[in-house]
Amino acid sequence: MGLRRSGRRHEDTPAARPPHGEPAVELRGVRRSHGRGAATVHALRGIDLSLPRGGFTAVMGPSGSGKSTFLQCAAGLDLPTEGSVRLGGTEITGMNENELTELRRSRLGFVFQAFNLLPSLTVEQNVLLPMRLAGGRSAHQGRARAADLLARVGLEGRGGRRPGELSGGQQQRVAIARALVTRPDVVFTDEPTGALDTTTAAEVLGLLRDAVDAMGATVVMVTHDPAAAAHADQVLFLADGLIADRLPRSPATTVAARMTALTTRRTPAAA
Repeated sequence: MGLRRSGRRHEDTPAARPPHGEPAVELRGVRRSHGRGAATVHALRGIDLSLPRGGFTAVMGPSGSGKSTFLQCAAGLDLPTEGSVRLGGTEITGMNENELTELRRSRLGFVFQAFNLLPSLTVEQNVLLPMRLAGGRSAHQGRARAADLLARVGLEGRGGRRPGELSGGQQQRVAIARALVTRPDVVFTDEPTGALDTTTAAEVLGLLRDAVDAMGATVVMVTHDPAAAAHADQVLFLADGLIADRLPRSPATTVAARMTALTTRRTPAAA
């Protein structure tokens, strides 16, 4: 099931968005190390990457390849040891924590495996939370935006329910609506289907795909699942903290074969 169309499509592109030619995500020489001396772990060893607006990128790699660190650095959740990260044309590596918090509230969306909905809030209130934290929009406008997004993800009329009254797949739909509510520069997703059955996972991935196609969203998804990665426009493969390979949009079997080849090529010392 895809996102339902809205007659107000022009509202899905924020007026404040930087020029269309500006990359959504840009990393230059990004390195991230943990520890000191002999105990140092080089999670990222020099990532150079530019992701266009309105695209869907999947990131895969063996355990320990740097996927989670890549996501955290790209989303401003962690700062690189070296290098530069730009989001929507804005350099974020020199920002302080207050500036990063404001950026995450207003210009980034997040979808995680565990949904991360607040059980004490209604569905509508959960969707509106990033908008209310960011400020700058009336209650009426916010509720209209939430209603529109809930309708798009197939939850029309369920804004008054609590998350505990919904299935796992429905809760993830709420999380997707919440991620899109501020019309962010980028939506980052970390294993968004990891807690879902195969059928429900396919529906959620279809929603992410349609968020790109119908709303012009930019999605960056970390996943271990070739079937999930097959929904993306491109797949990046990380190994030992570097981009080791990439594929244009491909069937799950092709993605799986490339992942197997990458894992096989790793040396025992890097495993």
